[in-house]
Amino acid sequence: MKPTGPRVFAAILLSALAGYTFYLAPRIGDPTAVPVSDEGPPVVRATASSSRPQFPPPGKTFIGVTTVAGAHDFGAVDGFTKAAGHAPAAMMINDGWAARTFDQGALDRVAQRGMMPIVSWEPWNYRDDTVAKDGSHSDQPEYQLSKITRGDYDAYLTAYADGIKGLRYAVGLRLAHEMNGFWYPWSTGVNGNRSEDYIAMWRHVHDVMTRAGATNIVWIWSPNITFDTKNPLSELYPGDDYVDWLGLSGYYGTAGATAYRTPEAVFDSTLAQLRTFTRKPLVITETGATNVTGQKAQWIADLARYLPKHPDIIGFIWYEAIRETDWKIATTPDAGKAFTALAADPRYDVKWTPKAIPRLTADVSEPAPAPPSAASTGPRTTIKPSSTQRATPSPTKTKTSSKPAATQSPQDPTASAPPSAVP
Repeated sequence: MKPTGPRVFAAILLSALAGYTFYLAPRIGDPTAVPVSDEGPPVVRATASSSRPQFPPPGKTFIGVTTVAGAHDFGAVDGFTKAAGHAPAAMMINDGWAARTFDQGALDRVAQRGMMPIVSWEPWNYRDDTVAKDGSHSDQPEYQLSKITRGDYDAYLTAYADGIKGLRYAVGLRLAHEMNGFWYPWSTGVNGNRSEDYIAMWRHVHDVMTRAGATNIVWIWSPNITFDTKNPLSELYPGDDYVDWLGLSGYYGTAGATAYRTPEAVFDSTLAQLRTFTRKPLVITETGATNVTGQKAQWIADLARYLPKHPDIIGFIWYEAIRETDWKIATTPDAGKAFTALAADPRYDVKWTPKAIPRLTADVSEPAPAPPSAASTGPRTTIKPSSTQRATPSPTKTKTSSKPAATQSPQDPTASAPPSAVP
């Protein structure tokens, strides 16, 4: 059919509307928005000739935030920014595997606000509200680690990888965090899982997604602070070839625990254990403090003194939420003032841009033995294609779970646990 004037005009109009709807509209109306780069391929590992900035730069520590609403509502982020007098440079959101989706919009909304997106990526059915007596959601046989390794979820992994590799920036992927706990179905010692199953699962997921071309992932291996030295973290570590950043969850107190614990008491023993087998940079991927005894501001002031002693900690993420207790700084004026004083230190003057290359080295003061590798901890897993799984994009989901109160992950509406489980 020969195009006519009206048809040509209509085609141009539709094209313009599509451009506005899918590109321009999400980038306007927010004075904090940062354009997502369309220049150059996604980069995680810098080359000697790279001119892209590192995130964070050497000698710097980034401040991040995580909330209950995630990328669906930035109200809590804005409250945190106002209380802290500092804009966070990273934001962690949650995404559970039950949705079988990839939500680019959620990641873009985080990036457009000048924050590095970090996804707490959780292999479980977050819609399952069945809670055990110990407060866990660990009985989900369909998410046994061995089933992930044998390829049951390969189609979903590949679809997710396709989504990430299409982004013009790096994304942190905090896969199956707090594996040394008991509250998730990917934890070791529950749901039929063993330590070696966790390592095999991690390597399999890493290899599937790398072969799919998702090379802009920052792989974050993130245990909880340790309580039981009989189960060393080294037995859960996939190896330096499979990890870019270490993560760590640790909080001060809950409503049922009144004894004050300094940041040293919360983190030091676990940090020392980690440094016996790897020198990777570390991000405190979840932290917060209660004000039940009026010491939230004190703990933040102590944190300000603690972090400069650990140059290998390249960032920390504050849980700005009210769950089993009130972790927010926005609701406690003296805590906000303490956080403002912390953030005023030039070491936290860190900006993220889509062109940034995540820093992959750390200044570790104490020497560690040679890090585990594929050769020393076992062979790489092979990819087993599956034709039975399919994935289609849909919005990032907010998880629901239950675990010990002091280690409760963000965006968990069903927390409950005995106070004896808290740090």
